[in-house]
Amino acid sequence: MKPIRLMRGFLTVGFWTLASRVLGFVREILLLSLIGPGPVLDAFVAAFRLPNMFRRLFAEGAFNAAFVPMFSKRLEGDENPEGFASDALSLLSTAVVLLTALGMIFMPALVWLTAEGFAADERFDLTVGFGRIVFPYIFFMSLAALFSGVLNATGRFAAAAAAPVLLNILIIPALLIGHAVGGDVVLWLVWTVPVAGIAQLLLVWSATRATGLRIRLKAPRLSPEMRQMVRIALPAAFASGVSQINLVVGQIVASATPGAVSWLYAADRLYQLPLGVIGIAVGIVLLPDLSRRLKAGDAEGARYAFSRAGEFSMFLPTPAAVAFLVIPLPLVSVLFERGATSGDDSAAIAVALAIYAIGLPAFVLQKLLQPLYFAREDTKRPFRYAVWAMLVNAGLAFGLQPLIGWMAPAVAATTSAWLMVLQLAIGARQFGDTAKFDARLRRRLWRICIAAAVMGGAVWSAWVVLIPWFGTPGWRYLALLALISFGMAVYFGTGRLIGAFDPADLKAAARRSKP
Repeated sequence: MKPIRLMRGFLTVGFWTLASRVLGFVREILLLSLIGPGPVLDAFVAAFRLPNMFRRLFAEGAFNAAFVPMFSKRLEGDENPEGFASDALSLLSTAVVLLTALGMIFMPALVWLTAEGFAADERFDLTVGFGRIVFPYIFFMSLAALFSGVLNATGRFAAAAAAPVLLNILIIPALLIGHAVGGDVVLWLVWTVPVAGIAQLLLVWSATRATGLRIRLKAPRLSPEMRQMVRIALPAAFASGVSQINLVVGQIVASATPGAVSWLYAADRLYQLPLGVIGIAVGIVLLPDLSRRLKAGDAEGARYAFSRAGEFSMFLPTPAAVAFLVIPLPLVSVLFERGATSGDDSAAIAVALAIYAIGLPAFVLQKLLQPLYFAREDTKRPFRYAVWAMLVNAGLAFGLQPLIGWMAPAVAATTSAWLMVLQLAIGARQFGDTAKFDARLRRRLWRICIAAAVMGGAVWSAWVVLIPWFGTPGWRYLALLALISFGMAVYFGTGRLIGAFDPADLKAAARRSKP
């Protein structure tokens, strides 16, 4: 077996995801400055969530959970992987074309179902109009997900990880041009979304051809392999659907408060930075690697891969969660408070960010634990766990709304995320030693937590000292940079001192894939 270099894969995916998230910050800063929290931004957020919701349901959720392990095993066993991928591409294309057509026809119903609170004001018609423009994005991204899965299974992560960067590369100039020419900025924004989808698809398609694999569209057919893939995909679709229902529930609750959809969206963008850089990287790289190792009977290598992924999962998200919890306001005010975004908006976003911070480690751990099931083509149990998490999320979101208002969705999402992790961890016990952390990770995990806690106390103290600087427009950027730099120095210094991590491990792991 030609191994996937885990750490190199994590770093490659993490680098490009970081680039995408940084550019995403620039995008959100422009959105909040040029449009600002209110009806138009609420409408865009709700409209753009629709193709993203179905993309995660069909492409990144159900399809990848079924396709990537099956393709990886056929690639490992040289069992006609090109033919399998071509059949999958044809079946996926047909299904998503039908979905796209139905979505555009029934867009008013989709908007009412996902943002009921918009029905009484101008946001409803705006969301329907924006939704019909951006919804075709799901077609291009679903096909891109297949080619990305092929690339990831072969250990080539760069192109698939770089593709999402194109969305922000195209949106940022579109926003600036729209503002410069005095046009309706939001229209420049929504029309750029499907164009970006085409660009992303072309990038991963050309990268796949460069590998020598020839994956072609043909008449779709339900071969035995495709039937098996559908049987595996359906529970994963339901599981992904549950997570998307959680988002919709939160949006329904938040839509009753003007501006709340935008506040939660901005907080979500901020905590998605470490989740995207680490959590998504782990999920993308670990799934094909585990699938191929299990096919080859390499139990020792599978445990090593899982443990190193766990170490990588906690390395940055833990201090990030602490920082979001103890200093959310300076982060939010410096990044977002300008133009149409007021100090009251910043305060609301900061509250949501602090709540999400408590759940950040859980969101990352889900990305770590789910591949244990998907690599074994087990999608039924994650679905059952997701249903319980969905019920808790809905109960808390609607139940807490009379007490804490628009903040209820954030509390519900955080609580249900930890419930999901608990279920996944307990269920994974039956997989034996391959699903257990090794001695090195057990030794280091609590040290990482200590280093993050020390950092939290240090940055909070530093923020108290720097508060006057944060109130000065010309100096607040330098104050935030100094605060972040100080926190990183404390975290890495403390962690190195108490043995939470060793820089030499990064070099060693990049050169090898197993002990």
